[in-house]
Amino acid sequence: MTDDPSPDPAATRMLDAAEALIRRHGPAKATVVDVARALGMSHGNVYRHFPSKAALREAVVARWLHAVVEPLEPIVTGAAPAPERIAQYIRTLAGLKRQKVLGDPELFAAYHLLAEEHRDAVAAHVATLRRHLATILRQGQAQGAWSLADPEATATLLLEATLRFHHPHHVREQAGDTGAEARLDALLAVLVRGLG
Repeated sequence: MTDDPSPDPAATRMLDAAEALIRRHGPAKATVVDVARALGMSHGNVYRHFPSKAALREAVVARWLHAVVEPLEPIVTGAAPAPERIAQYIRTLAGLKRQKVLGDPELFAAYHLLAEEHRDAVAAHVATLRRHLATILRQGQAQGAWSLADPEATATLLLEATLRFHHPHHVREQAGDTGAEARLDALLAVLVRGLG
């Protein structure tokens, strides 16, 4: 189920170097030449894996977003009843986004700039979240937990209904809000009840 964007060991080293440069110097240093210099190799080696600066930066964004998706995958394949997994999935997604946004605000700001440049990577990330939720919804339908005309459309609605708890802009706005988790739990209870 994983969509790991960097399975190749050489590409992984290059993305590691790009991430280290971003952490130290910001997104302006995420270039093919800078990565090659950091690894002590010619930029031609980097171009073999990433044909342009844009491709390198998009791969960095995709890998960063994959770090959010990966911990969610066991929930999709888990054995718990689907209604529990829907709530757990969205709660976990919100926690992961909160950790990314608030855990290291400067690093998040750098990645956010890159993500704004590479909307395709962000769209692929959202499509993965939607696919995960649709899978759980279909499983719940097979278990008799609910009857849905369109699990994919329902997955989109669930993401939209909970957006303020997992979209980076809203997470940043709620930085000091100690009641956000309780409100999310209350909203999830309503949404899961509504599904049934």
